[in-house]
Amino acid sequence: MILYVNGDSHTAGAEAGNPHAFAGDDGKFDRGDRRPHPDNLAVSWGNQLAEVLENEFVCGAESASSNDRIIRTTKEWLAWHKLAEKEFNPLVIIQWSTWEREEWEYNGVCYQVNGSGIDHVPPEAAERYRNYVIGLNWEQKTQEAHNKIWEFHQELISMNIDHIFFNGNNDFSSISDQKDWGANYIGPYDPKLTYHNILQQHGFSTVHSKSWHFGADAHSFFAQYMLQYISKHNLY
Repeated sequence: MILYVNGDSHTAGAEAGNPHAFAGDDGKFDRGDRRPHPDNLAVSWGNQLAEVLENEFVCGAESASSNDRIIRTTKEWLAWHKLAEKEFNPLVIIQWSTWEREEWEYNGVCYQVNGSGIDHVPPEAAERYRNYVIGLNWEQKTQEAHNKIWEFHQELISMNIDHIFFNGNNDFSSISDQKDWGANYIGPYDPKLTYHNILQQHGFSTVHSKSWHFGADAHSFFAQYMLQYISKHNLY
């Protein structure tokens, strides 16, 4: 079986093994390399889980990723393997990023933007980005994210793809039209069951006070957490 994971920096293992997020943050790699740093990926919860399950490990995560990118790249990976292999039975685990992030394409390059106001965008997108930051409506973005993820969940069901979703930092507790996700989503409407809050409730702290990221020990715990969830719900 293949374990395929996608998400943002939490799934890319940012800062878990060294202070970097992207491989390109390290002078040993090309400056524009946005892949997870290999030292961090090696100790990430996904890789540790794959080792326990004795699965092939594939990680599509990228630090600062939007949910738009997560859905797009997961669909691309699934489509490629569906064409390449007659028998294909992956377990897909996706950690959702913050609801406001978007993916914009300009001249064949995909940019990940958020509400910080400091993202790098091409000159032709500067005004669009300014308006995006000024007009950011969290209630609207939360509802949009909920709708997109529900549609993607239905698509994976129609493809008979085993999958587990969980939230990184945000949750859907403000959503009124709550859905029945079965075992495919860990606490979508429960603030206590985000990745960040699960780890904090079990005594883990971020790597330093100004970071949102956790160390290798927390990733080890979360790999075991996921293993128990998979076993409990017969998802393997």
